[in-house]
Amino acid sequence: MSSAAPKRPRPRPRRYDAGKIRAAVLAQFGAVHDAVRDLTPAQLALSTHLGDWTVRDLAAHIAMAAGSVTACLEKPAPPRQEVALLDWPFATASRAARISEDTKSVAASATDLDALYERTGARLAELLPAAPDDRLLATRVGAMRLDDFLVTRTVELVVHTDDLNHAAGLAVPYERQALAACTRLLADALAVKAPGGSVEVRVPPYAVVQCVEGPRHTRGTPPNVVETDPLTWIRLATGRTTWDAAVDDAKVGASGERARLAGLLPVLG
Repeated sequence: MSSAAPKRPRPRPRRYDAGKIRAAVLAQFGAVHDAVRDLTPAQLALSTHLGDWTVRDLAAHIAMAAGSVTACLEKPAPPRQEVALLDWPFATASRAARISEDTKSVAASATDLDALYERTGARLAELLPAAPDDRLLATRVGAMRLDDFLVTRTVELVVHTDDLNHAAGLAVPYERQALAACTRLLADALAVKAPGGSVEVRVPPYAVVQCVEGPRHTRGTPPNVVETDPLTWIRLATGRTTWDAAVDDAKVGASGERARLAGLLPVLG
């Protein structure tokens, strides 16, 4: 029986530059590795805002998320695609408990996180160059194309880099292409979740989408506009912050009677 996510109405798929996405995944993982290498035992023991995960658990999860690419490449390719890129954001929540269990297991077994990151990075550098973009992977959520799955890895890496910075007081940078892809995928997911054209959501400089049923504007400034920065959007879309908190902190501008998106967030479980 297929594990594919249920199909939702989708806008025209956004095109991503596969070469840039590959480079972005490697660069963002490398930036996290540089930070994890220097974490002290006291920092690794700090709590996070991710349930009972510690910083050690979070670091292990980031390695696991990146390593899932090579783990899939090491398995036989599935016979057919089951999951498109815009299905992925809605297929993760039901697997959260299993992912957390696996994360705890990796964290417990990885006594040397630096070595874990070294192995993961080396294996990515070894296997990725020879893998075609349309290679199918047996992922947790169903069979996906490699190029699509790598876009989902930008979400994992950017979101959890932000979690790591928050928990450990770090300033790990966000690779520009990774941040852009993460922002765009989560914005497109909102348009899938709430199809329509009455609200324009702007996340400069990376994304503009229209969503929410209602009158569609055809010219000029739309009557309902939401605008925010990429990191605030990512935190809203993943439940790291709330709509009201972001508005109160002047991190979100919203105009128009349909521009309140609180009931549609988060979009990623």
